Amino acid sequence: MSAWIPGDSGACSVGADDVARAIAAEAEARGLPADFHRNGSRGLYWLEPMVEVDTAGGRVAYGPVTPADVPGLFDAAFLEGGAHPLRLGLVADIPEFARQDRVTFRRSGLIEPLSIDQYRAEGGFAGLEAALAMTPAAIIEAVTASGLRGRGGAGFPAGLKWQTVLDQPAGPKYIVCNADEGDSGTFADRMLMEGDPFSILEGMTIAGLATGAAEGYLYIRSEYPAAALAMADAIQLLQDAGYLGRSVMGSGRAFDVQVRIGAGAYICGEETALLESLEGKKGVIRPRPPLPAVQGLFGRPTVVNNTLTLATVPAILAGGADAYAAHGVGRSRGTSVMQLAGNVKRPGLFEVPFGVTLDELVNGCGGGTASGRPLRAVQVGGPLGAYFPASMLDTPIDYEAVSERGGMLGHGGVVVFDDTVDMARQARFAMEFCAIESCGKCTPCRIGSTRGVEVIDRIIANEERTMNFALLDDLLEVMRDGSLCGLGGLTPLPVSSALRHFPEDFARTARHEGVTP
Repeated sequence: MSAWIPGDSGACSVGADDVARAIAAEAEARGLPADFHRNGSRGLYWLEPMVEVDTAGGRVAYGPVTPADVPGLFDAAFLEGGAHPLRLGLVADIPEFARQDRVTFRRSGLIEPLSIDQYRAEGGFAGLEAALAMTPAAIIEAVTASGLRGRGGAGFPAGLKWQTVLDQPAGPKYIVCNADEGDSGTFADRMLMEGDPFSILEGMTIAGLATGAAEGYLYIRSEYPAAALAMADAIQLLQDAGYLGRSVMGSGRAFDVQVRIGAGAYICGEETALLESLEGKKGVIRPRPPLPAVQGLFGRPTVVNNTLTLATVPAILAGGADAYAAHGVGRSRGTSVMQLAGNVKRPGLFEVPFGVTLDELVNGCGGGTASGRPLRAVQVGGPLGAYFPASMLDTPIDYEAVSERGGMLGHGGVVVFDDTVDMARQARFAMEFCAIESCGKCTPCRIGSTRGVEVIDRIIANEERTMNFALLDDLLEVMRDGSLCGLGGLTPLPVSSALRHFPEDFARTARHEGVTP
């Protein structure tokens, strides 16, 4: 009999460690032989801690479980899949899980994160084995044909970036995994590092084989200590087993990875600021050109890809480019890893094919608002993403479709708000966030965001509204067109979308403050 209790940070934050201890103690007290495993989360966070047991018919889930529930679960023979009020049935049949199409996260929650044997049994290293039998050009051709685009926010074709690095003169080259996941409402990188760390390292190794790079760096945000520890342990295990090092799987081709921890700056999620930080400098933006693919880490050609991008590569090499490209729509191929947070009934991670609508995600997977009140807005793409009103939930999750409606898909974060939200305050928050997180390198971002907070405050206070609205429009244009990077350049997105879709809030806020508009 085997039981699986998640060791994921999200699950542990709501008591998974306590549940694991209670289950082990109860089994011992009853003299029941059982194997207990700590897996990653399935991403169904409203059901955490979710305990799974192996049965002849498949994995059966129970949740959310508390330590007080444990004796009753044993009384109901839950280790054999017995009936209990917390029984959710087969994991594969849970509606919100069944409607997903998992590629990047296919192993997360299914295996022990640091078991090489379990990873291999579930298809691990098949992509690396395929890559070792291919030329660098053939690897890149497969990645390009799959349509894989960067999952960190920009949506840049991964194959094109790799080709640029391959085309540079011989010499040291680097693979950098950007795991500095700082967007509000996002947690996919953390989940993957804690739930399936080998997939990231396998993807980085394939990228090294494709581009001629022998060294990789994994840059993790400081707020993710458990993920950093998991990745360091995973690297050591793969080095000991010969999957990393001087001769990858005995091929004679070298690739190794080191972990580096950021210091908590949001700006280091931007690739050039990340490179500055990796070099031991202050994390500030580098002007471009030159691009990192030409002159990146230590002045050498560098691939900088997001965690999810790299972790998807092994599946593409193992299953073929056409199989991956068969998912999705238009120029958005494959699957999108979406993370639901905020005022939502069923928060969590959902991997779905591109083309699914926001409505299917927010209401179908997420179940609408947690408060039960009408949904008023969703912010798509992190703190610099646009606010979409409920009337725009028919928007497909697709890079081009979201862009055409004035937004960006970003890292796949979707934060839900009900009808009590004050969108003028949300617009102010975007400006304040930029002011706090700006690296200070360029004036439009450094000064513009501070002035933006002041202008919005005057609008909220009903001071010279016509003049301040005009001033805000000019300021947004300067920030959008004059900032060196996406922090200042994208801050106008949430502000302008709030102004466009929720103009009434910029009038009614004055009434909230006791001022007559």
